[in-house]
Amino acid sequence: MRELQMAKLNLIGGAGVAALMAMAGPAAADEGMWTFDHFPAAKVEQAYGVKIDQAWLDRVQAASVRLTSGCSASLVSKDGLVFSNHHCVVDCAQELSSGQTDYVKQGFLAATRAEEKKCAGMQAEVLVSIADVTQRVTDAAAGKSGQDFVKARDAAIGAIEAEGCAKDPKFRCQVVTLYRGGQYKLYKYRKYADVRLVFAPEFATAFFGGDPDNFNFPRYNLDISFVRLYEDGKPVATPQHLTWQTRAPKEGEPVFVSGNPGGTDRQLTVAQLETQRDLALPISQLQRSELRGRLIRFSEEGAEQKRTATDPLFGLENSFKVFFGRQFALNDAKFMDAKRAAEAELKAKVAADPKVAADVGDPWGEIGKAQTAYGDLYVRYRMLEQTAGSLSDLYGYAREIVRGAQERAKPAGERLPEYADARLPLMAKQLLDEKPVDTPLEQLYLEFWLSKTREYLTADDPATKLLLGKESPEQLSARLVSGTKLADPTVRKALWDGGLAAVQASPDPLIQYVLKTDAAAREVRQRWDTEVSGPTDRAAQRLARARFAAYGDAVYPDATFTLRLSYGKVAGWTYRGVTVPAFTTFSGLYERATGSEPFELAPRWIAAKDKLNPNTVFDFVTTNDIIGGNSGSPVVNAKGEVLGAAFDGNIHSLGGDYGYDGSINRTVVVSTAAATEALDKVYGETALLKELTAK
Repeated sequence: MRELQMAKLNLIGGAGVAALMAMAGPAAADEGMWTFDHFPAAKVEQAYGVKIDQAWLDRVQAASVRLTSGCSASLVSKDGLVFSNHHCVVDCAQELSSGQTDYVKQGFLAATRAEEKKCAGMQAEVLVSIADVTQRVTDAAAGKSGQDFVKARDAAIGAIEAEGCAKDPKFRCQVVTLYRGGQYKLYKYRKYADVRLVFAPEFATAFFGGDPDNFNFPRYNLDISFVRLYEDGKPVATPQHLTWQTRAPKEGEPVFVSGNPGGTDRQLTVAQLETQRDLALPISQLQRSELRGRLIRFSEEGAEQKRTATDPLFGLENSFKVFFGRQFALNDAKFMDAKRAAEAELKAKVAADPKVAADVGDPWGEIGKAQTAYGDLYVRYRMLEQTAGSLSDLYGYAREIVRGAQERAKPAGERLPEYADARLPLMAKQLLDEKPVDTPLEQLYLEFWLSKTREYLTADDPATKLLLGKESPEQLSARLVSGTKLADPTVRKALWDGGLAAVQASPDPLIQYVLKTDAAAREVRQRWDTEVSGPTDRAAQRLARARFAAYGDAVYPDATFTLRLSYGKVAGWTYRGVTVPAFTTFSGLYERATGSEPFELAPRWIAAKDKLNPNTVFDFVTTNDIIGGNSGSPVVNAKGEVLGAAFDGNIHSLGGDYGYDGSINRTVVVSTAAATEALDKVYGETALLKELTAK
């Protein structure tokens, strides 16, 4: 669900392989996560008879929302009401809960606006403009290599972001890397730092069917939520919003998904895919598997442990399926043969044009060479830098405070990119907002990270000795978690505001621990930039030029968690002689219910059964091309009316990270028709319904 990927792998076989041949070339029908400034309107009109003009694009863009929870959403009323998925706000519901009030289990219903509660750390962003800054960024890094290339590029990006928003606190500027360095665009967002929870159904309702149904269809999930944007203590006026449509979608109806797909790897070289297959994915999956086991064991210790572990376990199980699916796809010989054929085709097109060949050189060879360094450094980079601290909020706070103090003392052009001036406000918000910290879980996360680091780097490695000293992972994690005061936001704020002197003088054991150990992480990050990301990114720029030369503007960029628009239609699919209809209904929900988790109905739904129209369309599927990060994306019709919110994909979009097959890949959507019926007859949310329907 969170990643909008699938993993019922025994049903996949080689399905979708042929479609992947096109990944180096022009997009096939319904394929592509297109930027709003490069949408193939003519292709859509030819395929569906629907005219998408600039006014339509502007209107949908203005109503599309990116949430810093890693999801997408849409504005659906004039008073800042935002529609998204339940799993996009479940962290907020969890953090607002306590042992006495469990908003994840019971749901959250704000009867009045005064009861709407702030979601700590969450920010909503609406894209207002896109500007091409490719020349400035590429000129800054021209002629440089390795870490010098990375530093020069990142310094230029930081300067452009700072200039683009001119320190206006209402905006956030982000330079987006498209086509893996082929283009750089400045995206300017109107941001809203006060986001409040309005409505979220019970976990059992939003995630009915649980892990067994996840990444499958038919589905019966009311995976919806509503939040509201506030500014200066008042709801934000949002006249540019989507119209809420209460009718069900129609078979074959053209639909569009406007959201922020998190990331795809469709433009990686074969050498890069082989590294993922043989190294990165197996190691990451082994660690996810063990952490999942530890969380399951923890959740079985008692009711409170189950409550606090529900959300992280849900997310981890989802991610495990996602990456298991990616591993399975890369293990498919036909899949990889198709990728090799596509790469060979592009090489041949480049070789056939002497001018292009001279410009491009051999980026494939350079990227292939960098894979050797990738293999040498990956485990160390992963354990010390990429996943340091595991899921520990406390360790994350400590590292951000320490690095923030060190980096902010440097000139802007010399900092790590995440500490550029334009990026500091969001970091500070997420660092300083008040949210609960669960001490037992924090200790579990740190203990896991330390034990895995010792295992993977060995006990004799200098970094392991630095991290652990004479203590065991169990002893050290217990000491750090019990001794730190970083759960208190006032302590974090004092250190963040106090700068390097305050950080160095702090007696907090976790701050002192990061001060002592972070040099090892910085060292491996520097080597990674010099030997892996620098050479790879430099070569990828020329590889992008090769694609442009071969295929022109018919190529869409890999996803980057920035606003994209995909097109398709409402349609089921047929696979191995079995046809799956496009719709499910409320009647199917009650037929599927067993009374036991994860097919247990919430009490409200049992009581409301006879009130509901059993023929109401609950969930439906479309041919739209999406990926993780699209969760919560509005699914709109040709009039720009919202028909639902995307929350998953079907099993056959397993290879969505690497390609798309329109014959069987499907987006799974919860309908506004179902939301309307449920809000009325299950939850009695008359005020919310009145706002949605503008009555």
